[in-house]
Amino acid sequence: MQEKGNISIHTENIFPIIKKFLYSDHEIFLRELVANAVDATHKIKSLASSGEFDGEVGDTKISIHIDEAAKTLTIKDRGLGMTAEEIKKYINQIAFSGAKEFMAKYQDNAEAKNLIGQFGLGFYSAFMVAEKVKLITQSWQPNAPAAQWLCDGSTEFEIAPTVKSERGTEVVLYLAPDSEEFLQKARISDILRKYCRFLPFEIEFDGQVINNTQPLWAKNPHDLKDEDYLQFYRELYPFTDDPMFWIHLNVDHPFNLTGILYFPKVKQELMQKNKIQLYQKQVFITDEVKDIVPEFLTLLHGVIDSPDIPLNVSRSFLQADGNVKKISSYVTRKVADKLHDLFKNDREGYQQKWDSMDVFVKWGMISDDKFYERAEKFALLKNTESKYATFEEYKELTQANQVDKDGNTVYLYTNDPDKQDAFIQSARKRSYDVLLLDGPIDSHFLGLLERKLEKTQLKRVDSDIVDKLIAKGEAAALVLSDSEKEKLTQLFKTVSGKETVSVESLPTDELPVTITLPEFMRRMKEMAATSGMGNFYGNLPEQYNVVVNGNHALVGKILASPDAELQQKLAQQAYDLALLSQNLLSGASLTSFIRRSVDMAG
Repeated sequence: MQEKGNISIHTENIFPIIKKFLYSDHEIFLRELVANAVDATHKIKSLASSGEFDGEVGDTKISIHIDEAAKTLTIKDRGLGMTAEEIKKYINQIAFSGAKEFMAKYQDNAEAKNLIGQFGLGFYSAFMVAEKVKLITQSWQPNAPAAQWLCDGSTEFEIAPTVKSERGTEVVLYLAPDSEEFLQKARISDILRKYCRFLPFEIEFDGQVINNTQPLWAKNPHDLKDEDYLQFYRELYPFTDDPMFWIHLNVDHPFNLTGILYFPKVKQELMQKNKIQLYQKQVFITDEVKDIVPEFLTLLHGVIDSPDIPLNVSRSFLQADGNVKKISSYVTRKVADKLHDLFKNDREGYQQKWDSMDVFVKWGMISDDKFYERAEKFALLKNTESKYATFEEYKELTQANQVDKDGNTVYLYTNDPDKQDAFIQSARKRSYDVLLLDGPIDSHFLGLLERKLEKTQLKRVDSDIVDKLIAKGEAAALVLSDSEKEKLTQLFKTVSGKETVSVESLPTDELPVTITLPEFMRRMKEMAATSGMGNFYGNLPEQYNVVVNGNHALVGKILASPDAELQQKLAQQAYDLALLSQNLLSGASLTSFIRRSVDMAG
């Protein structure tokens, strides 16, 4: 007989909340309903494997059908089905959870781990897009009559006997006028490909099976070859360069997790994040996983699948959940172990990959102390001659020659070897090594190294004259008198317009004039540019220092000239050469320098 009643809920009139706030994207309703169908199919298979259901499981395909004329969307499964009493309990009383009761009953059954979660609110997501929902179901239980449930989006429902030829459930959505986009085959196909492409049972739509029921991460790694991993990567990320290597994750204690993480070739100028897809029992959840894995790991690509993460995931849950924190630590450790193994087993191959992954490793070391502790064994430093060394190796390389008078080891580096070539050459004359640190986060990496490496300083090769970068308490004698030194200082203040002019005793083979930007000011500007403060610090004036080589022949010529005009012309030429070496000469100043050079050559 037909029965009418009111849905029992703990929130007064929950449907407006469901329609507006349950999910941020209404398309999620289809994922929820298909996930329920998968859940019901898992359950009938669990009953069959335990011997409680002795019938034929039969076809487990889940089908989705559009009826444009009737404006309906139907999701049909041949799963567990429900009796009228179960409808009342699991559908009408939203606070109850059918899956939870089922899991409690079969908690010792190995198949219980295959259950997805609860029917309750997931089912009611249908009302985000439907003005009426009809549920037609036939239970697996012998002789149980089929039942039909109907609700128009209010708290009232109708339930009545019906006729259904096979076990399972059909959910029929009568779509609301503002949701008729879900009558479009292309729209439904896109949603299914997004959320259901790897579900464990076949999903049929428009006459085609749209999913791969055996995704690679669910298979035994021992049964897979490199080409299998590459082919799966191309399936996930078409038109993308092949990855460098990958990790197959598989853990069942203290949490359950499977997945594959790929290491892409990171383009330093374009770091693409959020390429890891998060699944729950092969149901797609999100590709924003920064609360599942540390942020630096979001540069990786691939899949993480865990039943310990709820299907209806929220950021606040992720940040507080203990399992999520364990997963994050586990994935970080596995990544570090993989990199260490690659380094130990194939140093040459590892070095060839380094330029494509150093951003990832450095970011991890900056943001995660535990990762730093692991990574310092396999992180590499690269110099201007494209030679690589670990931290320990580089320390041994520089300790003999790059220790200053205070006992500090000084690492010289360049972030633009072409622009700073003159300074690099000066360093090489003294057999100093120069690191190449030209990546997008290297300004932050410098600070990390100085904090972590004992009695070690990093200085850009053009931040001072080379003898001051690594001050050893030795200096060439200055051939000038105090009055000559003062005269040169005033002359170069005039031609440069700078107040920070000094005359130094430098080797005769160094440039007559050198322009430097102090390490502190330059590093502050660079770090500000990468942390969103560039607009503020970028407007600070450049505090360049002008260093005159008092021992250079050209400087002696300037002093010896009896013609004040010629003195100024020669000083201007020497200063412009210094600007040119720093790529700071442009516009009218560059034109004047060229004309002056031609005149002087003539």
